[in-house]
Amino acid sequence: MGVYREEFVVSSSSRFELIDITDKVREIVSKSGIKNGIVHVFVPHATAAIIANEHEKGLINDYITLIKRLIPPDAPWEHNRIDNNAHAHLAAGIIGPSRSFPVVNGSILRGTWQNIFLVELDGPRSHRRVVVTVIGD
Repeated sequence: MGVYREEFVVSSSSRFELIDITDKVREIVSKSGIKNGIVHVFVPHATAAIIANEHEKGLINDYITLIKRLIPPDAPWEHNRIDNNAHAHLAAGIIGPSRSFPVVNGSILRGTWQNIFLVELDGPRSHRRVVVTVIGD
């Protein structure tokens, strides 16, 4: 059983943004040399998340709209007294900081329309780390 770990950095340009990181994760899986196992994608930030979904402009906008409606940034959140980003912490906690995917024959097993996205909830940020760990044979 082998383990390969690599990190990369993503920058965001908006307060809310979905950034497609599929190609970078695919590249890391290929470099790992692992043919069958699991790839785990993790963002070590309290105001960002990872999802898998279709890369379609309308859906990306819908996802951002949904987050804003479910957890409004301007609601009277108690944490906003500290740094005005409670919505980002709450959304990140609900969505989650990671996703895992099977690796089969050296490729990430994804649905036809599934891409991997970093969800920026408190941007813009110049430095969002993404940690990719591939485990298997």
